[in-house]
Amino acid sequence: MENPFGKIIGLEEVMNFFHDGMTLMFGGFGGVGSPPSLIEGILEKGVQGLTLIGNDTGFPHIGIGKIVSRGRARKVIASHIGSNPVAGQLMHEGKLEVEFSPQGILAERIRAGGVGLPAILSDIGMDNEMVSKNKPRYVLNGKEYLVETALTAEVSIVYAKKADVYGNLIYDKSARNTNPLVAMAGGITIAEVEEIVPLGRLEADEIITPGVFVDYVISSQGVNWKWAWE
Repeated sequence: MENPFGKIIGLEEVMNFFHDGMTLMFGGFGGVGSPPSLIEGILEKGVQGLTLIGNDTGFPHIGIGKIVSRGRARKVIASHIGSNPVAGQLMHEGKLEVEFSPQGILAERIRAGGVGLPAILSDIGMDNEMVSKNKPRYVLNGKEYLVETALTAEVSIVYAKKADVYGNLIYDKSARNTNPLVAMAGGITIAEVEEIVPLGRLEADEIITPGVFVDYVISSQGVNWKWAWE
């Protein structure tokens, strides 16, 4: 039966999409812009063995860092982990695999995954083993490039300021960092939002992520959102 409230469902329902060993992509930068209720739900469910894809590993007690610091991830693909010393410790102990990708290249790999490209070419980090290790190379017009594979995930989780029942999203300031790209690259994209507004309340030119990229919306406030259909 079609959901009469569009894409809006409860936190308990979306938890069915999270399972051990899955690939999970998350939005945000240093914990800002990462969905807190979804992250807490994943922790409470006890999901482990995750492959995480996102800009960084947050802080030990902020953002995605909570999942990393509790040993729930087996691998992280990120631009850096320096703000989370627990992630560094786990990496050095061999308990966490880390694939480093320069920040701009990481964003472009995610974008490529979202638009259906298999890979991009880049000359960034070719002389850095941490970036270039085990990556194929390709010569184009006489110049050599690294082949950077596109990134996608089983589920993408993002955080937004506002949404309507169709999943159109507006972000707040720096919380916009990586979220629009991450929203595009998930097999299923779940948005946690601060406010759900009725249809027509969002101006078309202020929408950053069109609802076509969003499968489900949950409220971070835990309030009755059913009026939003009216």
